[in-house]
Amino acid sequence: MQTKKGQNIEDESMQMIDSEVGPHSYNRLEWPIVRRMIHATADFDFAGKNKIVFHKDAISSGISALKNGCSIICDVNGLVGFLNKQNMKDFGKKVICNISNPSVVETAKKEGKTRAEVSMRLVASEMNGGIVAIGSAPTALYEVIKMVDEGITKPALIIGIPVGFIAAAESKNELQTTSVPFITNTGRKGGSSCAASTVNALFKLLRENS
Repeated sequence: MQTKKGQNIEDESMQMIDSEVGPHSYNRLEWPIVRRMIHATADFDFAGKNKIVFHKDAISSGISALKNGCSIICDVNGLVGFLNKQNMKDFGKKVICNISNPSVVETAKKEGKTRAEVSMRLVASEMNGGIVAIGSAPTALYEVIKMVDEGITKPALIIGIPVGFIAAAESKNELQTTSVPFITNTGRKGGSSCAASTVNALFKLLRENS
């Protein structure tokens, strides 16, 4: 049996997803993002039951931010690991994740907050015009929404796809009421691989439209 190259495997996987999903409600820019999320998780619910929800300006705002060299703020280190490193190299993006920063750990203990909450507020200024990617911590998503409502930061795009049973679905519902562009989903499913695959898909769209 001839060994297939990585790109060939990816291309065939995408074709298989297209075939298995069939007709869907996503437009030509949304579908590449949803398809890559399915590719990262092998979970076809993202095409239907746990539908991905796009703010009307989400994709254009996200691509524009990446093109302009924005920062990418992540809630956990695992999400950083899923980001395509070639994209980071080619486009010179600054990736920020302070979840393990000793000062964040200390402040969280002192104030009785989660590290995710504290790490988000620490980089309020760098969020301006940037992309926030949250795949693990609903408390991080709630904190970003609160910061937006307070008028202290205005990201170009919030990717809020935290996974879990406590506050995950609720935080996503709250995100859909915010004033900034967002990409999220319905229900409990999500995760770092979903959030990272969304960023990676936006990079691919940027390359194709440059």
